[in-house]
Amino acid sequence: MVREICAEAGLEHFSTDGLYGYVRGYAVDQVSDARAALQPLMIRYGFDAVERDGILTFRSRDGLSPTVLDPARLAVSDELEGTTEQVREADAEVSGRVRVRFVQSDADFDVVVEEAVLADEATHAVTSSELNMALTRGEGRQVAERWLTEARVARETVRLALPPSQWDLGAGDVIELPGEGEEGPGRYRIDRVEQAEVQSVEAVRIEPEVYDLAYIHEEIVTLRPFIVPIPVSAHFLDLPLLRGDEVPHAPYVAAGADPWPGGVAVYQSSADANYQLNTVIRQPASMGVTESVLKAACPGLIDRSDGVVVRLGQGQLESIPEEALLSGGNLAAIGNGSMDLWEVFQFQDAELIGPQTWRLNGLLRGQAGSDALMPAEWSVASVFVLLNGAPEQIGFSPALRRIQQHFRIGPAQRPLDDSAYRHRIEVVSGNGLRPLSPCHLRQSLLAGGDRQFDWIRRTRIDGDTWETPEVPLGEESETYLLRVFRGGEVVRMETLSSRSWTYGASAQAADGVGSIFEVSVAQVSAAYGPGPARVLRVAG
Repeated sequence: MVREICAEAGLEHFSTDGLYGYVRGYAVDQVSDARAALQPLMIRYGFDAVERDGILTFRSRDGLSPTVLDPARLAVSDELEGTTEQVREADAEVSGRVRVRFVQSDADFDVVVEEAVLADEATHAVTSSELNMALTRGEGRQVAERWLTEARVARETVRLALPPSQWDLGAGDVIELPGEGEEGPGRYRIDRVEQAEVQSVEAVRIEPEVYDLAYIHEEIVTLRPFIVPIPVSAHFLDLPLLRGDEVPHAPYVAAGADPWPGGVAVYQSSADANYQLNTVIRQPASMGVTESVLKAACPGLIDRSDGVVVRLGQGQLESIPEEALLSGGNLAAIGNGSMDLWEVFQFQDAELIGPQTWRLNGLLRGQAGSDALMPAEWSVASVFVLLNGAPEQIGFSPALRRIQQHFRIGPAQRPLDDSAYRHRIEVVSGNGLRPLSPCHLRQSLLAGGDRQFDWIRRTRIDGDTWETPEVPLGEESETYLLRVFRGGEVVRMETLSSRSWTYGASAQAADGVGSIFEVSVAQVSAAYGPGPARVLRVAG
């Protein structure tokens, strides 16, 4: 590696004979000089670069084979007080904690940090370095410990002047000076040489044991399994208000994939270009398809019939007690896969009858006002989505309601143009704003052949309270759209502000409805328009 860097820098005369070590991986990510490129390697492997006789020589530090100097035979310099001058840095100027950031080798190449702290020091000073190379965690710890210990030892420096007989010493050489008193001899590495009338050198204290790296047991690392980016199955659900605190005009997105990619990105645009990230779904939804027909049932009553069989792509279902059912547990949606047509229901019992296949019984049908959307039957292969919090509402502007929008959905870690993304075109109505259909629509025959129609209003907001005699209106005003059908043709349309309407005998004759016709009543919202209608068939 050092050879490649030197050759790239245009150096011709250099020697790496004194280097050893195994480079697992190293990247030079910026255009710089050779010294900047070599510095991380010098920190990791502990070597010096010195120039001798016009040759740049690289030497590994070991502190061995010092040249012993006799203080009595050193040269005298006017710049020194005596023959040697020793300086020791204050403890406050020395870091007691070192952190090294590097790329973990033999794993997923995550950037990790190893730290070394002196056990006998309480310090807040931290020295950090980032190495653009691949190391194991044990090697990273060795670098941090050697760097910390070497810096602590090197706070002691010495200046001296060499006699002519020692002028062959230069930068990188190790010298040894006798200690004072009980202190043993000290070894120093020459870092700087200044030649004048005498040869002055500056050297730092070293200890050979610093470069004898301690063995550190390597942790066994495992690679995360590679997950093939596969297309994501997703359903848009434009649902009514379920709790009351949702964003009423925003749809839900339920996504699933096996294996789950960790996150699913939803991009949105008004055209099939210039997409912007809308949201990232972090949990897979428990969804699948029905394997039996689900016939219509009376809403508001627990259906004890055969129930419905559901096969999930992933996830699981569980049974709950009746108290939990009546408190809103096991909420789900069934539909044909389109944005608008979803019936919300609950189930009490979930019996596993096959691989990923459950039979659901104890159903509460047509919840949250979706009873008006319940067909005569949901056929086999209808879509089932468990509303357990995994389907998420996406961000959606109310100004985009009923305007065609483009969506691209796929694994979040893949780019937008990846083949795993799927393109969807959807129109959001904002069904959380949709008024509920009236209930208990009935007629009364009056004198003279007049007919009176009455109904009871329902509300989409705070409709479960039992403390008040009437539920809140939930809309700006109380308005209804009433229509009379004869043979499927609308013969009369009325806009009403009360929950009662009289169909006079003369009006009936003018409309030619006879004794068989239909009357539908829908509540109208200023924000949404007419909601689902309640229909009464009149015969006789």
